[in-house]
Amino acid sequence: MPKRLIDTTASELLRYSKSELLTAIADSEGRILATETIGTVTPMLVNITNAEFVASLGADLIMLNIFDVNNPTIQGLPKVAPEDTIREVKRLTGRLVAINLEPAVIKEGEEESVWNLTTGRQATVENAIKAADMGVDMIVLTGNPGVGVDNEAIIQVLSKLKEAVGDRVILTAGKMHASGIISEAGEKILTKKDVEAFVDAGADVILLPAPGTVPGITMEYARKLIKKAHEKGALAMTTIGTSQEGADEATIRQIALMCKMAGADIHHIGDSGYMGMALPENITAYSVAIRGKRHTYRRMAMSLLR
Repeated sequence: MPKRLIDTTASELLRYSKSELLTAIADSEGRILATETIGTVTPMLVNITNAEFVASLGADLIMLNIFDVNNPTIQGLPKVAPEDTIREVKRLTGRLVAINLEPAVIKEGEEESVWNLTTGRQATVENAIKAADMGVDMIVLTGNPGVGVDNEAIIQVLSKLKEAVGDRVILTAGKMHASGIISEAGEKILTKKDVEAFVDAGADVILLPAPGTVPGITMEYARKLIKKAHEKGALAMTTIGTSQEGADEATIRQIALMCKMAGADIHHIGDSGYMGMALPENITAYSVAIRGKRHTYRRMAMSLLR
């Protein structure tokens, strides 16, 4: 039997299978913190990756946004072969690593932006296999601001990825915000019907906006979606993807406790406190709110040599 994820060491994590990781997360009873970072921008500590920084602040799972499997870039990372980029992040942090893939088409003639989709970030079977071969623990099917990801596209891709990499990689599906689809804004971002469809198509984890981050997403509404996910045998990840990762600590604590009361298994905090990661103090504040100082400091202090 695997340990709870909040108790595992770096060396133990390397030995866990996908099913053991899911069990370890579930057994942690809503005390897992996922922190999103962007590797293509200058790190907050300049020559230390944002991934290493968030790991030092208590993150259990590092989500790499804007990660292109054809051109893997993590600023501040020691020079390694491109195919070893994820393994190097895991070596330096001792954490689980996820990447986002987006089931959307590339829009031509767009104004240049960090969010602009590239072929190596599209949710394709080829990219998913590359990610799995690189050592990714989780693939998150979602959409960045304005990219244009709808729930039907997520469903169609999920079944293909389930067949291709479902035995190796945790598949997470959902949206943190409307992602440029106005017809799927507010409460329409995710419905109980969507939850059922995602799980039936192969999702292991359902992703949804945290209460208080998107208009209309209350604790009660999130609770209904999470209850449906659990009934279907999936886990749930609440997310802060609205730049509120840059809010004050009191707001972060309030969101954290609402997510826990709603039943979240994994708590996500986004990558745009400024640009590239959440405010450092908010990561630790979120961790303390959902699991106290003992587990927070233990995660921060545990040596990678264990």
